[in-house]
Amino acid sequence: MRTLADPSLGSVRVMLKVDDNKPRKLKYNLGHPRILTFGGAYSNHIRAVAAAGRERGIETIGIIRGEEHLPLNPCLAHAVACGMRLGYLDRATYRLKHTPAVQEMLRERWGEVAILPEGGSNAAAVRGCAELPGEIGEPYDVICCAVGTGGTLAGISAGLPEGRRAIGFPVLKGGDFLAAEVERLQHEAYGRVRPNWRLETGYHFGGYAKTTPELDAFAAHHGVEKIYVAKMLYGVLDLVRQGAFAPGTRIVALVTSGILER
Repeated sequence: MRTLADPSLGSVRVMLKVDDNKPRKLKYNLGHPRILTFGGAYSNHIRAVAAAGRERGIETIGIIRGEEHLPLNPCLAHAVACGMRLGYLDRATYRLKHTPAVQEMLRERWGEVAILPEGGSNAAAVRGCAELPGEIGEPYDVICCAVGTGGTLAGISAGLPEGRRAIGFPVLKGGDFLAAEVERLQHEAYGRVRPNWRLETGYHFGGYAKTTPELDAFAAHHGVEKIYVAKMLYGVLDLVRQGAFAPGTRIVALVTSGILER
């Protein structure tokens, strides 16, 4: 892990841990020979499932939001190169992808499959992400992560030792609804909800995949991608400077997508 060198942080220590959460979400989700899942045209989850399928000899099917556009963008081209077959749903149907009617339609089209939700967040994914806190060798008080679907935060919270806490930074505008998702995922995985986490919803910068010149500059300075990680890290540093953390607090900020370059 690398500690941020920033005099404005005072005695609060912010450590960056690079950890790709996609394999963690998939670890306990790959027991079926045929996997179907969902994502947008640039979905990291689609890429990860396709790569895992190639590595483990599992047939994978990606259902993409919207219409097909050729030539395929690099994300989908990579998925196809890994052996994933692609299908498409119009946006109205895609919003209903979790319903029995749409899932039955997909099974009629693609045959018997295990269906993973968009982003891979389910009880099995929570159990995979819960292993992360135990792998951190440095002493810490708080783990912070970006939140898209809630699975990573739900797992981290579930795996925290007593006395530690987790903070999630939703990248979607109006991300308060994700609190109910985190609770649901923890209950499905463990039958209970941990009280050691919270959401900070004020750092979405306009919504999913939205950005501003300020965020662009921040992401470039710290060498992180801006859809997820930069929003979380900006929020962490802003809260530190506001005095939201006691002096001496040790924070682990997870770099869960993109490559830390500096």
